[in-house]
Amino acid sequence: MAILSKLLGQRIKELRKRNGLTQAALAEVIGMETTNLCKLENGGQIPKEENIEKLAKALKVNIKDLFDFGHMKSLSNLQEELISIIKSSSRKEVELYYKLIMAVKEE
Repeated sequence: MAILSKLLGQRIKELRKRNGLTQAALAEVIGMETTNLCKLENGGQIPKEENIEKLAKALKVNIKDLFDFGHMKSLSNLQEELISIIKSSSRKEVELYYKLIMAVKEE
């Protein structure tokens, strides 16, 4: 549970900052004490079920987006996942991935 609470806390903080909100402002919008929001962001606790929907709405995301930690993976984990995806793909899919990567790399 500790890993989930830390990742969720980091994600909430990331989304809060993206929306230009302070902890106090977000806490007010969702009806939570600032100290409790601070505990959430630091991974000290998991939000109550009723607060998950409030957080998602205030942060302008779907509930599932609160739990999107993919971009928080380490470089080596991302590389391993890409290699695994490529190894299990058809030639046509690999060619498409190659084109996409080269297009992004050229920018």
